[in-house]
Amino acid sequence: MQKLRHSILFLLVSCLIVPGVFAQTERITLEKLWLDGYFTPKTITRGLSMQDGQHYTLISDHTSIDIHRYDTGEYVETVFTTDGLLTDDQDNPLRIDAYVFCPEESMLLIGVRQESIYRRSRRAEYYVWDRDARVLQALSAGTTQRLPDFSPDGSKVAFVRQNNLYVKELDSGKEYAVTTDGRYNHIINGTTDWVYEEEFYLTKGFEWSPDGRRIAYMRFDESHVKEFVMMKYGQLYPEEYRFKYPKAGEENAVVSLHIYNLETGQTIAADIGEEKDQYIPRMQWTRDPELLSIQRMNRLQNHLEILLADAESGQTEVIYEETNPWFIDITDDLTFLENGRHFIISSERSGFNHLYLFDMQTKELSPVTGGEFDLQNFLGVDEERGLVYYLAREVPPLTNHLYSIQLDGRGKTRLSKGSGTHAPSFGKGFHYFINRFSRASEPPVYTIHRSDGSLVEVLEDNSELKERVDAQGFTTPEFFSFTTGEGVSLNAQIIRPPDFDPGKEYPLLMYVYGGPGHQAVVDSWNTFNGVWFQKLARKGYLVVTVDNRGTGGRGEEFRKMTYLQLGKYETIDQIEAARYLGSLDYVDAGRIAIFGWSYGGYLSSLCLARGADYFRAAIAIAPVTSWRFYDTIYTERYMRTPQENPDGYDDNSPINHVDKIRGRYLLVHGSADDNVHYQNTMAMADALIDAGVDFELMIYPDHGHAIFSGKARLHLYRLMTDFLDRSIGH
Repeated sequence: MQKLRHSILFLLVSCLIVPGVFAQTERITLEKLWLDGYFTPKTITRGLSMQDGQHYTLISDHTSIDIHRYDTGEYVETVFTTDGLLTDDQDNPLRIDAYVFCPEESMLLIGVRQESIYRRSRRAEYYVWDRDARVLQALSAGTTQRLPDFSPDGSKVAFVRQNNLYVKELDSGKEYAVTTDGRYNHIINGTTDWVYEEEFYLTKGFEWSPDGRRIAYMRFDESHVKEFVMMKYGQLYPEEYRFKYPKAGEENAVVSLHIYNLETGQTIAADIGEEKDQYIPRMQWTRDPELLSIQRMNRLQNHLEILLADAESGQTEVIYEETNPWFIDITDDLTFLENGRHFIISSERSGFNHLYLFDMQTKELSPVTGGEFDLQNFLGVDEERGLVYYLAREVPPLTNHLYSIQLDGRGKTRLSKGSGTHAPSFGKGFHYFINRFSRASEPPVYTIHRSDGSLVEVLEDNSELKERVDAQGFTTPEFFSFTTGEGVSLNAQIIRPPDFDPGKEYPLLMYVYGGPGHQAVVDSWNTFNGVWFQKLARKGYLVVTVDNRGTGGRGEEFRKMTYLQLGKYETIDQIEAARYLGSLDYVDAGRIAIFGWSYGGYLSSLCLARGADYFRAAIAIAPVTSWRFYDTIYTERYMRTPQENPDGYDDNSPINHVDKIRGRYLLVHGSADDNVHYQNTMAMADALIDAGVDFELMIYPDHGHAIFSGKARLHLYRLMTDFLDRSIGH
């Protein structure tokens, strides 16, 4: 490593002496990007704040959990290491995949040999480490567990195994089942089904009451939900993998909510109403151990209620209600305050996302934040000082900043410095926070700050990566905006070749995601695609990203105008962008391509068809080709059901527009994509064949939505680079 650093410094000096020579001779290779990790930033991962708010923990070398000081960043001690305690067959220490402290921090749960289930769900072998006795014991020997969680007094651990909820008493070693009816593809207890996990970002379906006397848990009856079947290849006889996946307009699982009393062993059902076709996207205990809050939402997702359930009887009352002409997004912002009377919640009722303080006695709702900008993240409330911390995208929406404000909405203070993208995480007590800051031209920097924003210590500045980036001659992405023919101002980013000459014409690649609420045009470091875009720029391409209508950071009206018509306005805007860019003197209007993944693959496919006069080629990876194939929660949030809105589903489905395609089309999918099913690409291929349209197809066997493991990403990006060179290159 030291020798490499010296080499980089030498080359940097050479660059300064002879400008441009290095950029012309050094290659940005895909092997460096996808195999060597040459451009991958160092990160600070799995940091947990200790209860005193003065210390935090980090995993070092993947095998040790170390305590550090917030005020200096210095190492204090190692809490646990797998070395000599948890090892593989060759006595190598196992990787720590997850860990959690009990409330008193005298014990830890350590997860090893973790296995992914879906995007956010995992199972692992968990062990309990007693820090004082220095004793390690299996949580449940010979099994894997999910979502283990200490009770408030640290004497018990609740966890999920094979769709049932269990409790382990640590002193006696006794383990018992809270539920027994769990069954794969039928009944789920204590965790969630595929669609709740994917679209509500919810996997943990149980919560301890504050006094540890009860556990509230969710039960999913998915026995009537239709199964989706994927083939798993690679063996002599391929295997079928079946899982419950409710497609738009089809039946969802019936969700019920239950409260188990550990003292009596009795379970009661919480009253969530007679309607079965609804969602329970969140539940959490209030500060009162006798009151459980439940969020209830109708299937159209435009009517949200917060219920309070009596823990003894299960009876409920509605204390908060909100409706929206389009839809309501579910967040984790709901926070009950210690006084037992108020909670904080976010809402778009003003047309922009902001925080509100709700009085549960008077039902009065008071704004905490306000203005014509979107609050990006609520980071918590310091009740002792009466301060709320949040991230917001003000002006411009390409950047964000950390702010504090009083609960009454006064005293707003900006705490972050530097124009770019901030991602802070506060410690207990809100004394310190660790921030991740980056810009489009600057890799991530991790720093410790006091709660007033003042700098304590730089934890990681990625100086080595900065040297590599500078030595490679990366060009700085530039931000701009333009106005469409409909008078809509759109934000965009461009990466130019290092030797850009405005007197020449260049081929252009447009990258698009464009899905609801997403922002691609932001001033932040783009770890993977950003490097590939630099490689393409080195080869003589312009690379442009445009955020169309429907994307985030610009208020509710801009974001929700695609309601009931996904694909329509997004495609119009991307075609308008191609038309505008093609009018520039330095863009070769006859050599414009568009590339997207997932929702972006959906839009790139539509653009190639509907914008055939402007796009010469398109790459679509894992695209939705008909919203009829996608899941209930996501699709119906924006489109309602196919039964209610058939034209909205069909008018903007790429499979219905293949006859318009004249350019080159590369279609890519993983055969084991549980999210956007391989079915989408098969339907698209079938339609293309019927229409007599030539296209290129690449399938990655047994790969999911990300197409990431092994050398698949390297292969994919080689494929795409070659396709662009053949389609619009010199």
